[in-house]
Amino acid sequence: MKEYTKTIELRLETERNAMKKVEPYLFDLKQKPNVKDDVFYNLLIAVSEAVNNAVFHGNKLDKTKQIYVKIEVENRHIDIIVTDEGKGFDINNVGDPREPENLLKSHGRGVFLINELSDKVSYKIESSGVTVLMTFFV
Repeated sequence: MKEYTKTIELRLETERNAMKKVEPYLFDLKQKPNVKDDVFYNLLIAVSEAVNNAVFHGNKLDKTKQIYVKIEVENRHIDIIVTDEGKGFDINNVGDPREPENLLKSHGRGVFLINELSDKVSYKIESSGVTVLMTFFV
């Protein structure tokens, strides 16, 4: 099999529709023969949640802050890294959206979806921002 690698780096303004600037790059991945539909849609939802979390929870819609997205494609996996410039959060205090008291809330599902839909995920949480690394096996 021919080796394939590609890296894309994006710097996004903090705005409600920031994900629209990432979508064309993700849809380009769908054209690769080894990216199955289920992997692609898991990736699309997880990245959307990560970018929206960066906009609304990390950067809190502060237009002076940036969001950084890095897409690294290799033959057998795709890594997507999303970084905000927020103050960070305590991952242990993120509620489970499946708990009865959280079922009707209009928010609070992003971290859960990222964790469930990614094949591997890690967070680097600092006072200068949060970085989430999502890996998808193709």
